[in-house]
Amino acid sequence: MHPTDPRTILITGATGAIGSALARTYAAPGNLLILHGRNPAELENIRTSCADLGATVITHQGDLTEIDASRAWLETIYEEHHLDLIVLNAGMNIHIGPNGEAESWSDTRQLITLNLLSVMALAEVSIRHMRPHGKGQIALISSLAGYFGLPVTPSYSASKAGLKAYGEALRGWLGPMGIQVNVIMPGYVSSPMCAAMPGPKPFEMSPDAAAHRIRRGLSCNQARISFPFPLNLGTWFLAVLPAGISGWIVQQMGYH
Repeated sequence: MHPTDPRTILITGATGAIGSALARTYAAPGNLLILHGRNPAELENIRTSCADLGATVITHQGDLTEIDASRAWLETIYEEHHLDLIVLNAGMNIHIGPNGEAESWSDTRQLITLNLLSVMALAEVSIRHMRPHGKGQIALISSLAGYFGLPVTPSYSASKAGLKAYGEALRGWLGPMGIQVNVIMPGYVSSPMCAAMPGPKPFEMSPDAAAHRIRRGLSCNQARISFPFPLNLGTWFLAVLPAGISGWIVQQMGYH
């Protein structure tokens, strides 16, 4: 382990595919992991596996859409620990119906609250506590869907595009103060959430491979950690091509 690697790490959504794999990559003697999740059985499983690897583990079960309670929880964490790294990973996905039915408004509101507003709320708490120390790292889990909205997942795409813009803005503001902000943009990572998503899933990768790619990018403070290649290059082109051409390409790929 490099001496500058984070030793105190908080991960939200640690019971999900990427979150649990990322927790295991940071589980090592001398490291403190603070893991959030909504599924108590899965949270206990990941706690045990990380503890077996030598890490000290604190867990928290909670619904991050209850934003005031989530912010109060994070404040109590900062009262006892200085976080080297906070990975704001918790999220959900919804999609249009099999016959083109619209996403329900209640689902959309819950998704935006969890994927975007809760992340911004917890990031604000972290920024206030990290600025006096002039150090710390905040990682936001966006998606390659943040480059160009997919017709099958409009709300999810919007939330991830918002995180991308928010994280890039934070990085420009906080970087000169010593606080690192990184936007993580994975492609398709094997998980129940990924399996439930309609449409093709090119270059799908395992959670462990994604976690190692994320950790490598965070360790060198990569501004935008996007993968896998060449899917990341292709989605970047969708963002810069004329919208009519990009929309046609997406339709030809089967996202309709």
